[in-house]
Amino acid sequence: MHILIAPNAFKHALDAKAAALAIQSGLLASKLACSCECFPIGDGGNGTCRLIVDRCRGEIVNVSVQDPLGRPITAPFGLIAEGLTAVIEMADASGLHLLKPEELDPGRASSYGTGELIKAALDKGVRKIIIGMGGSATVDGGSGILAALGARMLDKHGRELIDLPTGLEKLHAIDCASLDKRLKDCEITILCDVANPLLGENGAAKVFGPQKGASPQLVERLERMLQRYAGVIRATTGQEVSLLPSGGVAGGASAGLAGLVGARLVNGIDYFLELTRFNDSLSDSRLVVTGEGSIDSQTLHGKGPYGVAKRAKQAGIPVIGLAGQIPVDDNADLARYFDVLMAIGNGPSRVEEALPLTARNLTRTACQLGNLLSVLPI
Repeated sequence: MHILIAPNAFKHALDAKAAALAIQSGLLASKLACSCECFPIGDGGNGTCRLIVDRCRGEIVNVSVQDPLGRPITAPFGLIAEGLTAVIEMADASGLHLLKPEELDPGRASSYGTGELIKAALDKGVRKIIIGMGGSATVDGGSGILAALGARMLDKHGRELIDLPTGLEKLHAIDCASLDKRLKDCEITILCDVANPLLGENGAAKVFGPQKGASPQLVERLERMLQRYAGVIRATTGQEVSLLPSGGVAGGASAGLAGLVGARLVNGIDYFLELTRFNDSLSDSRLVVTGEGSIDSQTLHGKGPYGVAKRAKQAGIPVIGLAGQIPVDDNADLARYFDVLMAIGNGPSRVEEALPLTARNLTRTACQLGNLLSVLPI
């Protein structure tokens, strides 16, 4: 039996590659006679772009940029397709992981460093840029990215606002005259793993602001800032980004780039699987094993394991999902895509206790899965 192992990252525990290797280790240690291919996946969340570069055998370029608080760091981006396509992980320059817990503050954090990565990619002569925006520390609507690329945020007196993102409270106009001209000949694609809009109860500030350190008062302030920002974008380009599906990705950076530079927002997992030729590996397989931290009804809203399972079912290949948490009750919608769901825990435990055991639990569960398959007539 040839098994395709295609997990997403297990958040706060294992990246997708480590998860795939843990599952493979268990299967190969079992009594099942099998071969395996590890095909770790990403749906636009943090780590997706490195997987793309690895799968497409690209190269890494390191650049000096600013972190979310303006401090100098070195961040990478990838080049694929003979150097004509750049692959940029927003978190590498503007990520939550770059800040200490006490430094989290989306009222101060800027996406400027990601704009510097884009500019460095343009300096390499790329014609396409793919951006994964998961794991950002910002709720600035991408204003920092755009400022790094030459856009000028102006107050009602025509003075440039340099104290972004809080300066957006005074935003009156956006001057795009100095925006990097090379953007006109470059296709920008943003990989989205959530469908949240820019504004509202499900928007960037109210859903993701608290995760990035925003107090209730700051959340309301960020919402007003983004409302003003969306209105000025509409006045500048005619683009209505306030309710754009996935416009809330990375604190609204997706909406800002869509509205001002024509970035295309796509379903992250579908784009990833197509770009990395997942179907080629799928065609050689008799079973698919996928997974992530939790598989539940939200998984069916564009998450990685759903994208994998959907393609496998279209090919008539059974799918097993492994997760730290699965629904207690039967879920008919999940059952249409996952033949079996297995929780990897081996006893009651708190999340903080379970996370360090993720690799061990994945390996143990995969080994038992292999043992079970070995005794079944196939």
